[in-house]
Amino acid sequence: QVQLVETGGGLVQTGGSLRLSCAAPGRIFTNYHMYWFRQAPGKEREFVSAISWSGSSTDYADFVKGRFTISKDNAKNTVYLQMNSLKPEDNAVYYCADSTRWSRYVIEYWGKGTLVTVSS
Repeated sequence: QVQLVETGGGLVQTGGSLRLSCAAPGRIFTNYHMYWFRQAPGKEREFVSAISWSGSSTDYADFVKGRFTISKDNAKNTVYLQMNSLKPEDNAVYYCADSTRWSRYVIEYWGKGTLVTVSS
């Protein structure tokens, strides 16, 4: 079974940084575009960032531009989300996802999520 496994979540203070990782062991990683979503308590899941299979294209939600950076290492079958200048409103479970299409609305697989908590 295909598995996407997120790690790197935790508790940080406002203004701090975290780097999330998403690994897909044994997967043909270059066949898929990779995405990050998040879901805060009591709210709907929302798009955060995306990166194309080649890494040549990226996309960010407006509320993270200038603070978050998405990247990937195809040799390691891993995608990253570097999160800087974290705010309490960034509190959420962060999910890794993939798709063969360049569309946030056509997701093939979802990870289990990793919790990010930002204290004020």
